Amino acid sequence: MARWCYRHRLVVLVLWVGALFGLGAAGTSAGTDYSNVFSLPDTDSKRAYELMTQAFPESSGDTDTVVWRVDEGASARDEDVRSRIEPALKEIAGMQGVGEVAGPYASKGAGAAQVSEDGRIAYAQVTFAEEANSVPKELVQDVVDTAQNAERPGLQVELGGQAITRTQEPPTGIAEMVGIGAAAVVLFLAFGSLFAMVLPIVIAVFGVGLGMLSTMLLSHVTDIPEVAPLLGSLIGLGVGIDYALFIVTRHRRGILRGMEPEESAVQALNTSGRAVLFAGGTVCIALAGMLVMNMRFLDGVVIAASLTVVLSVLAAITLLPSLLGLLGPRVLSRRQRRRLATTGPEPAEASGLAARWSSYVQKRPRSIAALALVVMAFLALPLLSLRLGATDQGNHQESTTTRQAYDMLAEGFGPGFNGPLQVVAEETDTGNLVATIRATEGVARVAAAPPSDGISVITVVPTTSPQSEETDQLIDRLRGDVIPEAGVEAHVGGVTAIFKDFAAVTGDRLPYFVGAIIALGFLLLLVAFRSLVVPLTAALMNLIAAAASFGVLVAVFQWGWGTEVLGIGKEGPITAFLPVIMLSLLFGLSMDYQVFLVSRMHEEWVHTKDNARAVRVGLAETSRVINCAALIMICVFSAFVLSGDMEGAMAGIGLAAAVALDAFILRTALVPAAMHLLGRSNWWLPAGLEKRLPHLAVEPREEPESPPEGPVRAAPVPHARVGERNASRGGASVVHGFIRTVEGDPVEGAVLTLLSKGGRQLDRVASLADGSYIVAAPSSGAYLLAVTAPGHAARARHVVVTDEPLVYDVELAQGDLDTVN
Repeated sequence: MARWCYRHRLVVLVLWVGALFGLGAAGTSAGTDYSNVFSLPDTDSKRAYELMTQAFPESSGDTDTVVWRVDEGASARDEDVRSRIEPALKEIAGMQGVGEVAGPYASKGAGAAQVSEDGRIAYAQVTFAEEANSVPKELVQDVVDTAQNAERPGLQVELGGQAITRTQEPPTGIAEMVGIGAAAVVLFLAFGSLFAMVLPIVIAVFGVGLGMLSTMLLSHVTDIPEVAPLLGSLIGLGVGIDYALFIVTRHRRGILRGMEPEESAVQALNTSGRAVLFAGGTVCIALAGMLVMNMRFLDGVVIAASLTVVLSVLAAITLLPSLLGLLGPRVLSRRQRRRLATTGPEPAEASGLAARWSSYVQKRPRSIAALALVVMAFLALPLLSLRLGATDQGNHQESTTTRQAYDMLAEGFGPGFNGPLQVVAEETDTGNLVATIRATEGVARVAAAPPSDGISVITVVPTTSPQSEETDQLIDRLRGDVIPEAGVEAHVGGVTAIFKDFAAVTGDRLPYFVGAIIALGFLLLLVAFRSLVVPLTAALMNLIAAAASFGVLVAVFQWGWGTEVLGIGKEGPITAFLPVIMLSLLFGLSMDYQVFLVSRMHEEWVHTKDNARAVRVGLAETSRVINCAALIMICVFSAFVLSGDMEGAMAGIGLAAAVALDAFILRTALVPAAMHLLGRSNWWLPAGLEKRLPHLAVEPREEPESPPEGPVRAAPVPHARVGERNASRGGASVVHGFIRTVEGDPVEGAVLTLLSKGGRQLDRVASLADGSYIVAAPSSGAYLLAVTAPGHAARARHVVVTDEPLVYDVELAQGDLDTVN
């Protein structure tokens, strides 16, 4: 498939562009129909919601609030205040799309309760004709402007509510654009090539674009929460860029080692592309683990995120090879192309900082493992204080109108006014229940609405804020003591109660969810790497990474460490659904890094059966690209602090911390150190289990595929030492011949390198004074023979080695274009 996409690049590109524009047109015309369904089946708050919907079906529009406050010594009832506020409220009431405005200046004192006891703060309720997500943003902005135009010195006007929050959101896509820009900088520094930098970004844009457009259309046929496309784009950008990065890196390495661009692209897709397919599957499986929670709200998140990941993987294995075909050798920088033409292919052995660090880990595995564990344990300590709940407008930045309206209402009517509870009873005589609730500790005010359809609704305002533990205790007290003592059947609902139930159900089901995704990940790695210890190590590392990342999340968002610097508002509890979503994404991304790291180790282990070498080589060759990929993900995730959404900011910071800890501490230090300490046990698998497991290869077997170019013929070996090398190597064979100029003169000191299809160096020799050489091949198969000599153009040819020695003579010319370029 990779070769077909490479050769039919224009067809593939047209199909992808057509799909993007086609879905874009369909999504624009259809619009969105997102729905936030937080309630859960078989909970008290769910039953209360159903009864309220049955009794008051007409109260479906979103209700927002206009709040005003006067200076000390004045009153909101003063005529000069009323003369400015009342015309503004009437103008708002007359706007198309506004159903009703209930203010404090109603006749006969109907709105007296909407003025605080000291008279300084008052509010009016604006009920729109539709839910917040469906209210036109232009209408909401008109309401905000009209209300705030009534301000004067000594009179402050602010607005709160879900619809009002939409006017404070930054322009759509700003977080994504910032993340992509930061990723572009990292990619350019890593590749040094503009074309290579653009490739991963293009793949991510196509994957995320198609994923978000598809999610928009799916919102019309199933429940998709409003936060789902944000989380989908967050994970899609990260994996889309990373998957393309792994493939492009492998492709560039192949060209630098002497392969033709087409063969290098095919090899990259056949190796790293397989790993990308496997890694994408693990991410989708981790996301699907959320279905174990049996929460309707999470089902939409699973759909949006999984769809985006699938499209990103599809773009990486089809669109990317077509783009590689368009670029050809230009995927390398000009400097790399010049160096390749001058000095020939690079050696296969990894070098530089990554190789030195890998050797250091091999020498000191115990101290490195101990230090890494201490750091992760320290960062995980705040997890002990984790409290799940809900964020609200009280967590917005102090400069926002919604936060100021929230604080003004709390000041004038008590902290619990912003999160009232609804006690819903299936009978009309609730006098005793109202009296009992009013006498309950923690209750500030109680108001009973007239019964409707045999159902009574009692509004209970707590003395504490919606996010406080005392409010949670009040809900338990009402359900466990007050309502049973009153002898009526009633249920406690409201947004605060719904989120409390959501947090409780999440906490109860979380162990099953974690167990499910760990078990699935364990089975996948068991089949892929034929080992019991590798998947066990991966599962343990995933748990360590999760604990440390949630510790960072609690410190930042619950304790408030650094919230002012990040500009993300006031501290509060961790959103109830966030642990499930974060754990899914974290386990998926951790499995990605584990697959890319261990697959290279496993490949080396299969070839050499030397655990120390396998771990050293695997870390040296993959740590740089894993760290680069992690840095890109950190940039992308951190940018979602700018999304204007508290849940998006939490997910972004939490995932950025998780990726940083996973890549820079776990995969770069703790995992290789542990594998060095475990030795050959890493690859142990009982013989009985080996026979029963299906075979799933992340890396392909190296097999012959095409005949060599140039003069290749079998011949007797002219040197006795060749036979000796063959005998010593069992089934191995050799390639031998002479290196000469076009005129027939021998070339002394030419460097010949024999490479496997995967780019691994197998043998490296220099030609003798008569131009002769001998390189050893470990077995029959297809190989790449690269030849470089000072003052001569480099040569690289595919050769097929059989059981007999292979004679291969090479001519080197001065000033000739080499075969690579």
